Amino acid sequence: MTTTDPLAAPLLFRALSDGGSGGKRVAVFTKAGDEQARAAASGAPLSVFVQTADPTGLRLRVFTPTREKGSSDSAAIAALSALHARAGLLDIVEVTQGDPNAGGADAGGEIQSAQLCGGEWVLRQGLTTAREVQADLSPIGLAGRGAWVGSTGRPNLVVEVPTLATLEAFMPDDAAISEVNRMTDTTGLVLYTPGGPGRVDVSFRAFGPLKGFSEDAASSNMLACLIGVLGLRGQLPEGANLLRAAQRRPGQPARLTAQFAPLRDGVEVWVGGLAAPDPDAPN
Repeated sequence: MTTTDPLAAPLLFRALSDGGSGGKRVAVFTKAGDEQARAAASGAPLSVFVQTADPTGLRLRVFTPTREKGSSDSAAIAALSALHARAGLLDIVEVTQGDPNAGGADAGGEIQSAQLCGGEWVLRQGLTTAREVQADLSPIGLAGRGAWVGSTGRPNLVVEVPTLATLEAFMPDDAAISEVNRMTDTTGLVLYTPGGPGRVDVSFRAFGPLKGFSEDAASSNMLACLIGVLGLRGQLPEGANLLRAAQRRPGQPARLTAQFAPLRDGVEVWVGGLAAPDPDAPN
């Protein structure tokens, strides 16, 4: 008799979705082994495999259908949500992502602290610094607008646009964005405007052709860079340490939560949000 292991099949989640739609679709595998083949067969753009789990944290490996990704905040949030009750996770845990057998300085993978706040998992992005820069934005159709660089170690160019309509109408050109990034020694572009649908504090879009993608749907690190700029410009919510953000990739909206603490040298930032079972997953 053949017995089917119910844990062998993935748990399908949407991480950082906006009301159950959009965000990032993640397949969570609670058992390790044969990761690349299972990721290719999962039907999800991201698959996360739980290597070990105990109340103090998780060790994860993340794959796309074609390669090992290394780390992904969206995948980590999906795994934390799936394993919270199953593994009896504490409200503050440590998440390790990556191949433990990898050599060099990155052996063992990336390690982040995570905490559960109001039913949402947030991951520490670290101290975000920001500075104003002079930049010719004419290649991307934004000539004359101010520009800032926000960084947690990976600098991103940040530009404010006047309205949500302007943000949503922006048509990205990978070559032009790459040119502006190279001119400013940055790796990605964040466009933002204050406010947005559902009473969020800020709406933004995130582009990264030099990182290997045209536009991201749910980008924790790029939101952290934006928050550093908001702190420098005095645009963070007053009297609060929580910010709600809408990421507005066309057709794939996401909703993110950030906790922040302005410090002398920058802004300490944690970013995350909800992850819930994918309503479109087959029964």
